[in-house]
Amino acid sequence: MIRKANAVWRGTGRDGAGDLTTASGVLNGTAYSYRTRFEEEPGTNPEELLAAAHAGCFTMALAFALQQAGLTPLELATEAAVSLDPADGGGFRISKSALTLRARVPGLDEAKFQELAKAAEQNCPVSKVLNAEITLDATLES
Repeated sequence: MIRKANAVWRGTGRDGAGDLTTASGVLNGTAYSYRTRFEEEPGTNPEELLAAAHAGCFTMALAFALQQAGLTPLELATEAAVSLDPADGGGFRISKSALTLRARVPGLDEAKFQELAKAAEQNCPVSKVLNAEITLDATLES
């Protein structure tokens, strides 16, 4: 399986701008720029897209793990906060992706919940590709 996206950039790094398009069409000429990445201008940026990918991947991995355990979640809500920090030697690096999960799963005890959540965090494909610290704060709600 191969998924594709395209980026087009025009101009310099600071003053230029670009757009992102995914093969599915979910993103279609979506604007990104220095200002959307490092300031607060509306638009997207690579770190936001990576956060969405990590949250979605992890949450789906946990849903499959719960299904294998014979459990059906009422809701799994995950936020991923991706940190972009200065890198040694210049430039930037993605240093962390902090996952925060709030789950409602009838019939699931805390120990099994933590076990399944940790396994999903470690085994989702996006977690495996990240060369960054990954943290998980998982809360099972009643």
